[in-house]
Amino acid sequence: QVQLVESGGGLVQAGGSLRLSCAASGLTFSSYGMGWFRQAPGKEREFVAAISWSGGNTYYADSVKGRFTISRDNAKNTVYLQMNSLKPEDTAVYYCAAITSGAPRDPYEYDYWGQGTQVTVSS
Repeated sequence: QVQLVESGGGLVQAGGSLRLSCAASGLTFSSYGMGWFRQAPGKEREFVAAISWSGGNTYYADSVKGRFTISRDNAKNTVYLQMNSLKPEDTAVYYCAAITSGAPRDPYEYDYWGQGTQVTVSS
């Protein structure tokens, strides 16, 4: 079965950095677009970043553009989210997701989801 396992979350001070990882198994990873989403308490799940199957195309939410970088290593079946200059408003549970085609911003289009990893940014 398909499994997506996120790691790398934690508590960090504002201005700090974290790198999230999402290890995939049970699917042909190099054929899937991958996305990162986040959900804060009481809020809807929102798009953060996405990357095409080849890594040639990346997309970002305006709120993270210039601070976050999505990348992937198809040899390791892993997608990453490097988060720099973190702000308290980045606090959320971060999820990775996989999709068979494209790399859209709409979370409802994704086929598989991980369990999430908590990121907390203190002020």
